[in-house]
Amino acid sequence: MMFVLDSHCDTPSQMMRLRDLSIDNARGHVDIPKLVKGGVDASFFAVYTPASLSQEEACRKALEQIGAVYDTVDSNRGKVALAFTPDQALENKRNGLVSIFIGMENGAPVGKSLSLLRLFHRMGVRYVTLTHSRDNEICDSCASVHKRWHGLSPFGRDAVAEMNRIGMLVDVSHASDESFYDVISCSTRPVVATHSCCRALADHPRNMTDDMLRALARNGGVIQINFFPVFLDSGFAAI
Repeated sequence: MMFVLDSHCDTPSQMMRLRDLSIDNARGHVDIPKLVKGGVDASFFAVYTPASLSQEEACRKALEQIGAVYDTVDSNRGKVALAFTPDQALENKRNGLVSIFIGMENGAPVGKSLSLLRLFHRMGVRYVTLTHSRDNEICDSCASVHKRWHGLSPFGRDAVAEMNRIGMLVDVSHASDESFYDVISCSTRPVVATHSCCRALADHPRNMTDDMLRALARNGGVIQINFFPVFLDSGFAAI
């Protein structure tokens, strides 16, 4: 059976702007009618928090977005359903429902608390993109000039181990190269890059080198390609 999964969709930020996902919006790439029409079986709605926020602000923003995801699913029963496991997603497909998974883009809401990490997992978060555009308490970002940790922080190593234990995917998109290799070396579970591209095609620090792609494959992990043109083709940025 074919199963179509979107591993990273920034829809929760649109929910916070009061976009109604139950209708086919003239603007925006994703809403429930488009998911159904496009044959998407499941989508990870990414709970994104900007790097500019404090840990407390990021935690509150993440909670608000998770609440919005639950509210949206509740108001569109019969079309979509939450999924927390692959088996639930497959069952939803058999019942004609689009599965909504929850991911977290930027581990900043966790701060340095494994208890918060576990709490977000209980709320349904099934992957964490470890960082975003700045270094945080978990690891360095690909976008920072002066790296804070030169890879995973000591807490970051504990966080990866705990994510492995509780069944939460480690997402290395936005992580620095050093952070990526630290994750690969210490994770006992397959690692994912939910929205990255290939540096051989577009020389951008957000993208992964051929060596990184091979390391990800040896780990048993996968990469999902980001369709933003700057990350797909070096020539586009020069236009």
